[in-house]
Amino acid sequence: MASLKSVLECVVNISEGRDRSALVELAEVCGPTLLDQNIDYDHNRSVFTLAGPGPADAIAATVDLARAVASRLDLTNHHGVHPRLGALDVVPFCEIEGPMAIAVEAARAFGYWAGAELDLPVFFYDEADPEQRSLPVLRAQAFSSRAPDAGPNQPNPRLGAVAVGARRPLIAVNFFLASGDVTAAQEMAHILRERDGGLPGVRALGFNLADRGCAQVSLNLTDLERTGLEQAAGAVERAAATANCSIGEMELIGLMPESEFARLSEEFVTRHRLSNNDTIEGRKRV
Repeated sequence: MASLKSVLECVVNISEGRDRSALVELAEVCGPTLLDQNIDYDHNRSVFTLAGPGPADAIAATVDLARAVASRLDLTNHHGVHPRLGALDVVPFCEIEGPMAIAVEAARAFGYWAGAELDLPVFFYDEADPEQRSLPVLRAQAFSSRAPDAGPNQPNPRLGAVAVGARRPLIAVNFFLASGDVTAAQEMAHILRERDGGLPGVRALGFNLADRGCAQVSLNLTDLERTGLEQAAGAVERAAATANCSIGEMELIGLMPESEFARLSEEFVTRHRLSNNDTIEGRKRV
């Protein structure tokens, strides 16, 4: 049996979180490689976490899911608060602890396949991009100052484009404000994000979730050695105090590395009802 250290994970982000029949169909395509599925109605977005015994299993499952997304979804009338490039929006390949070259090779192979077979413009990011440009930079530059790395030069009329990356695992986590004050959420995001002088490796956005009647601060923790989940949550509480608001629920999107779970205090784990089943390795063992 392959070591967990060699497991390649793919975290497929698609621009659909409202059509339940489509989401059930897409999940069925993934089979046993599907470790987790997170569906967000307000963002109109879902995250599929895929992993198999070896890299080939993760790549094959990602190809199958991508084909199903391309045949099932249509971005023409899409509405949601989350930024997006396409229906098959972001496809990062993540090597848990093994050589990053495995994830880079998988990302590039998948990207060139998607460009040729799905007629999708493909932009590589992070380690899959020779210039190692980040996803936020890619979103800002796509089709304006940067041409696609594979596929056609213009967005697919129905599917848009796709960002394909290679990286270490990150943590995506949402914090819900006790009110609908989106200005406060955006102020908090400004305080927290690295590019504005906040926490190292943190990307942050503030959203208004009209259907829930509240605002949300959404974080990506991209360097867990410098800013872990518990540290980020504490900073969110302090930023909320600065913005004169309070935090309700915390929501983990997808799975975290087991190494990060091991660093969490017992009090934090209990308060947020976390367990080893919220880790990539723990879910893989189930």
